[in-house]
Amino acid sequence: MRENGPLHAGFFMPACERANRFFGVSMPALSLFSRCSRHLALLALLTSFANVHAQETPQMDLPRVELTAGMYRIDAQVAQTPGQRQIGLMHRKSMPPQEGMLFIFEQPGVQCFWMKKTLLPLTAAFVADDGSIVNLADMQPQTETSHCSKVPVRYVLEMNQGWFSQKRLKAGSKLSGAPFSARP
Repeated sequence: MRENGPLHAGFFMPACERANRFFGVSMPALSLFSRCSRHLALLALLTSFANVHAQETPQMDLPRVELTAGMYRIDAQVAQTPGQRQIGLMHRKSMPPQEGMLFIFEQPGVQCFWMKKTLLPLTAAFVADDGSIVNLADMQPQTETSHCSKVPVRYVLEMNQGWFSQKRLKAGSKLSGAPFSARP
């Protein structure tokens, strides 16, 4: 606080310069450090923005496989890596009726799915190695309710909600396609 006298020259000095003089750091070192810190902070901010943007973008460029369920053709994106499976159909605003996503796991297990950040109502078909549907689960958008396979499976096919029922497909129905024929 100023009391009727001239302002001390240090009053106008930026806080970091005052701190550096107090701690005995030279100005050129401070200047380089300060510039580097600002660049690192900007880089961190941009990287954070890029990660958030990437996480909020739907996966549209995954490999595809053609499956069939009786006379019905399915164009399925394949989510095979942990990262691809984690994102799944998140952030998709629409999906054509014949399209879906096939999740492929390395080993059969009880697979559980939820709908966090997923905007479309979906039905998950939990599928055995031979292509037989084990069970179906209707899932509501943007919920964290777990929907699990009744037995260990390696495959899960997500389609628009109602697709399976409209085609009269249920537990015991069989899917065909390369992933199911490749297994012994």
